[in-house]
Amino acid sequence: MTTTTAETKTAAPLVRLTDAGKRYGNIIALTGITLEVSGSEVTCVLGDNGAGKSTLIKIIAGLHQHDEGSYEVEGEPVRFHSPREALNRGIATVYQDLAVVSLMPVWRNFFLGNELRRGPTMDLGRMRRTTKQELLDMGIDLRDVDQPIGTLSGGERQCVAIARAVHFGAKVLILDEPTAALGVKQAGVVLRYIVQAKERGIGVIFITHNPHHAYPVGDRFLLLNRGRSIGYFAKNEITLGELTGLMAGGAELEQLTHELQRVGAEDSELRHVAEVLEHEVAELGVGATPGSEQPGGRDETSQP
Repeated sequence: MTTTTAETKTAAPLVRLTDAGKRYGNIIALTGITLEVSGSEVTCVLGDNGAGKSTLIKIIAGLHQHDEGSYEVEGEPVRFHSPREALNRGIATVYQDLAVVSLMPVWRNFFLGNELRRGPTMDLGRMRRTTKQELLDMGIDLRDVDQPIGTLSGGERQCVAIARAVHFGAKVLILDEPTAALGVKQAGVVLRYIVQAKERGIGVIFITHNPHHAYPVGDRFLLLNRGRSIGYFAKNEITLGELTGLMAGGAELEQLTHELQRVGAEDSELRHVAEVLEHEVAELGVGATPGSEQPGGRDETSQP
């Protein structure tokens, strides 16, 4: 029986982290992180390089264990010891490199490690038909599933990986920067398939550094900076402009602009850079330090 959106929203969250943290010796990689992932929802995790996004992925995917707080799957506390344990609970991760074999056909990559058999031999026809149908169900119409997956565009390869995870029973789908290396058109293709997965009842964790990709598809937004949360919002609690401002560090840009203007008074190149930054700050419309007055949602900047 197909699970409806209403049913998934009344159940316990598929994934819940409460004040979760991770340390590597004396280094604090994450601290005080809280988020929820429900069925038929997209939770976006945003942050620049070094913000803690990769560590968060590894905890949820079972590669690393949390040292602080709690981690629950469908209301049950868990402490995974391997990605296989997480996968057995329906948590699948699609990494940026996709882990595909470029010279193998699309259908072969789709079933890689999960081949269907008929007696002692692989059931090639069934795997081809299943791949074709599953991709069609996700809105991907490939003319030939026998073509090498390396001949597909970056967006199409991402979509094959998403369809594969959904087919093999993913309840929660973690997407690691799926649009980072894509152009505008291909990024749009991937975003459309994220919505497709959401409509099929999957809980999606969308890791990205681009608020313009996150906001159209996201239902919740967690912003990370140096391992800490600088805000956790539902979509009705934050606008795209506010999200962009928090991501861009509007106050930091404003301070840098003033410094460049002061230092570059006699330097035309620095003065030009300062003018460009001043224009960007004006577009962001951010005048306060991120976190000093959070727009709606939860202010988490005071976390330890």
